[in-house]
Amino acid sequence: MSEWYKTVQIIVDHIDACIQNRNDETLSLSSLAQKLGFSAFYVSRKFKEISGMSFRDYLRHRTLAFALKEVRDTQRGLLDIALTYGFSSHEAFSRSFKEAYGISPNEYRRHQTPVVLRTIIKPFDCYLMGMGMTDTADSSEEIKTYFVTIPAHKYLHIRNYQSIGYWDFWQKQSQIPGQDCETICGLLDSIKGKLDDTGGTNANSGSGQIMAYINEPTGRLCSWGIPLAESYGVRLAADYCGEIPKQMQIMDVPEEEYIVFEHGPFDFQTQNQRVEQKIEQTMKNFDYAAAGYRLDTTQGRVFYFYHDPERFWKYIRPVAKLT
Repeated sequence: MSEWYKTVQIIVDHIDACIQNRNDETLSLSSLAQKLGFSAFYVSRKFKEISGMSFRDYLRHRTLAFALKEVRDTQRGLLDIALTYGFSSHEAFSRSFKEAYGISPNEYRRHQTPVVLRTIIKPFDCYLMGMGMTDTADSSEEIKTYFVTIPAHKYLHIRNYQSIGYWDFWQKQSQIPGQDCETICGLLDSIKGKLDDTGGTNANSGSGQIMAYINEPTGRLCSWGIPLAESYGVRLAADYCGEIPKQMQIMDVPEEEYIVFEHGPFDFQTQNQRVEQKIEQTMKNFDYAAAGYRLDTTQGRVFYFYHDPERFWKYIRPVAKLT
């Protein structure tokens, strides 16, 4: 079965590449099935079995997600956008847009309310599947350690006071209406102005979405001996004044100093566990006092967790200078 999870991941990656490159000729179930060496019926059945939705519905919603960002971020004419993304007319585009988001493209352009976009499916996400990693390769790269001052900003997020790690966080959030991974990632994807957004299509720190830990006395006592609330969200400019989704909260994060523990790009399937162990060991062994700092465990301080294997893995932890 894991091979089909990988195959569906290949399909969804291909869909995104075709939408981005305007390559409609190969963006069909029949062409994908032929490429994979299976019948269209069989590929369709396996896709729905693993993803929970039909190939046709996924393609439609994913195409609309790309189109919405064009409506949001550009001044291109709506007919031009409609034709670019394969709709036959302005009316067909508006109808599909309103069915998906409950608002017309014209109305959305005037009032950019958060909506749930269809983020890219990640059927072979070992974290969300609750699978252990089978690491077969070590990383020769050393952990970079450095101090930074991060300007004041806002942090829009959901939080959990009992979860233990990424997989458990989303397992617990899925029990709360409207706070499951698909809904939250889709909402965050629709919000403009994320400070960490590099234009990526995955719901990770490349697309501006990150996990963070908030110092909270009522939170779970973590392995570092600090009571924390785990959270997931996006960083926004300090003057952000957009609409806040009802199931989220936003907090002001003042300008403060942080220490960064960073590892460069790595292979997720073969090196993830060893990179994590290397970072954890570096954080454990770091001599804060010798550097003139201490970890800042003041209530409300936030430290960010960036897991984006194609770019880096890093922890950004709050510190205070020794007096």
